[in-house]
Amino acid sequence: MKKSLKYIIGILILLVIIVAGYFSFGGGKKAEAETVTIGIMSGSKQDDQVWKAVSKTAKDKYNLNLKFKKFTDYSQPNKALTSGNVDLNSFQHYAFLDAWNKANKTSIEAIGKTIIIPIRLYSNKVKSVKDIENGATIAIPNDATNESRALYVLKNAGLITLKPNTKLATVKSIAKNPKNLQIKELDASQTARSLSDVTAAVINGNYAQTAGISYKSAIYVEPVNKDSEQWINIIAANKKDKNKKAYKEVVKAYQTEATKKAIKDAYGTAEVPAWDIKLK
Repeated sequence: MKKSLKYIIGILILLVIIVAGYFSFGGGKKAEAETVTIGIMSGSKQDDQVWKAVSKTAKDKYNLNLKFKKFTDYSQPNKALTSGNVDLNSFQHYAFLDAWNKANKTSIEAIGKTIIIPIRLYSNKVKSVKDIENGATIAIPNDATNESRALYVLKNAGLITLKPNTKLATVKSIAKNPKNLQIKELDASQTARSLSDVTAAVINGNYAQTAGISYKSAIYVEPVNKDSEQWINIIAANKKDKNKKAYKEVVKAYQTEATKKAIKDAYGTAEVPAWDIKLK
């Protein structure tokens, strides 16, 4: 047998051994997908539509299976995260998380931005902010975070000014009220119902939706600026887990053009992707 033929046969035998060893030790198998459980609020079909897009990216690009645990009370997802019943949660903004950590002495941290849902000022009596008359009554939510947010909406609309360096605003934080507006504090769930009794009301998106109020009918929309940064929604993890590779990959799977498209398809301009916006 010629040396060249022996050489070729030897190479072929070596290749067979290498290939056999590769498959014998599982080299030909794709790694098993890791499951990450995310706590979210029970939402609409639109919410599910967005998370479906995120899940697809997570599986296709990062080999992650996203599992969701839905809650009906805003106090539940952070409790579930702290107890280890979920790996991450995605339902709250920075202000809510900050207040939660202080009140409950927990160490939950934001690991990525998701969306902002601009809060809006609605009215059945006027068509524009400039039409709001002196002494008019404006309804706002009475819980700490939403009250502050509503007052910042009135501030950005040019109706009031707030004292310098105010972060969590209350009616006592109002510095100037040139139209002598009467600020009526109500449970957030009652603000939509108040429209027949007040000149205007600041209403959270979910309550406006429940009341059948189109977000397009708002007379003023919260701007996305430095004032509203604290209202950006986030993906959160326990502090000890914030650097886990899989959790960072969940954030990357969310922050994509595919997710932006899903948000636009589901919500139009009612929700705004917030991970790459420039705050002025």
